[in-house]
Amino acid sequence: MAISPLMPVYPRCDVRPVRGDNCHLIDEDGTRYLDFASGIAVNLLGHSHPGLIGAIQQQAETLMHVSNLYGSPQGERLAQTLVDHTFADTVFFTNSGAEAVECAIKTARAYHQHEDGDSNRTELITFTSAFHGRTMATISASNQEKMHKGFMPLLPGFQYCEFDDLAAAKAMVGPKTAGFLVEPIQGEGGIRPASQEFIEGLRAICDEQDLMLVFDEVQCGVARTGHLYAYEMYGVEPDVMASAKGIGGGFPLGACLATEKAARGMGFGSHGSTYGGNPLAMAAGSAVMEVVTDPDFLADVRAKGERIRTRLDQFIGNYPDLFDCVRGAGLMLGVRMKVESRPFFQHLRDKHQLLTVAAGDQTLRVLPPLVVGDAEIDEFFEKLSAGAADYDPGAAG
Repeated sequence: MAISPLMPVYPRCDVRPVRGDNCHLIDEDGTRYLDFASGIAVNLLGHSHPGLIGAIQQQAETLMHVSNLYGSPQGERLAQTLVDHTFADTVFFTNSGAEAVECAIKTARAYHQHEDGDSNRTELITFTSAFHGRTMATISASNQEKMHKGFMPLLPGFQYCEFDDLAAAKAMVGPKTAGFLVEPIQGEGGIRPASQEFIEGLRAICDEQDLMLVFDEVQCGVARTGHLYAYEMYGVEPDVMASAKGIGGGFPLGACLATEKAARGMGFGSHGSTYGGNPLAMAAGSAVMEVVTDPDFLADVRAKGERIRTRLDQFIGNYPDLFDCVRGAGLMLGVRMKVESRPFFQHLRDKHQLLTVAAGDQTLRVLPPLVVGDAEIDEFFEKLSAGAADYDPGAAG
C-alpha cells in the first residue's frame, strides 16, 4: 500500500469504506462489514437514512454557509428544539465535541467571572479515565498521560479526582473551584456509568456552593442510552452540557447547552465560531432531532439495548476466561474483558467483518446505529460467537 499523505496520528487499519448501507459498511473491494461502532457513536441513524440524506441535500441546494453576523432561522429552529426537550435555555453550536466541551468550560468560568460572581473560581474538578477531546484545554481536563505526552505544558485550571468517588470530590472543593466537569457515562474510559449517589451528590454540592455542574454528553447523549440525554436517567439536570457525535448523524456538529443563569457571562464577543451553526449542519441536526425526540423511538432503543444486553450476559458465560461483565445503558454497551480488548476488536474486524470499538479498562464498546434491527442483532451475535470461538489471546498477545 502506498504511503498515505494523511498525518500519521491514527493507526489506520486496512478497512477502507467507500459506501454505507444502513448498519453495514462496504469496503473498496466490496467486503461488507457489520458496523457496531457507528463512527464511535456518531452514525446513530445508520449510513443511508433517507430523512437525513434528504435534509442535507435540500439544504445544500439552498444555502450552505453564511457568517454568524447574520440572523440564523435554521439555527434558531434547532436551538429551540433542543431547549424544548432539555433543561437548557440557550444553545451555542459548534463543529465538534471538543469545541462543545471548550465552550462549556468557558461558560462555567464566565459564570464566576461575571460582575456578580467570584472571579477567583477558575478551576474545574474533572475525573480519572475521562475523555473530553483533543484540544489543549480538553486534554488538560483529562488525566490521561498518553494524551499529554508531547504537548506539555498543560493548561492550568483543572484538578483530577477519582471517578465516582463523591467523598473525594467533595473534599477537593476549595475557594478556586468553579464546578465539576463529568461524563455521566464514561465512553473512552470503558462504558462506566456513574452511580446515582455520585451524580446526585455533585448536584447537591453545586447547589450548596453556587458551582457549575457541567456534563460531557458528547458520547452518551442524543438517544444513545434510550433517553434523549443520559442526565434524564439520573433525574439530575446539569447547568451546562456538551453534546456532539450523534447530534449530526454523521455531519460535523456539536452544541453547548446551558441554563440562562449559567450562561450569564457569555455575552456579545465572548465566544464565536466561523462554521458553527452553519445551515447545512442545522439541517442535519434538525433531521436527527425529528427522529430521536419521538418517545416511541426512544422506547425502542431502550428495548433493543436490553435485548442485546441480556444476550451478551448469557453469551459471556460461555467464555469465562475471556469476558468479565457487561455494562452501560441502551445502545451504549461495553463488554469488559479479562484480557486486553484491542487485539480482540481487531480479530473481530479482520477475521469476521464485525466493527466494534476498543476502550479503556479492557472494554469492548458495542455501539450499533440506533436504527439496528433484529436481523443485524442476530448477525452481530453470530459474528461475535464465531470470533470468540476461534480467538487465541496468547497468539494475539
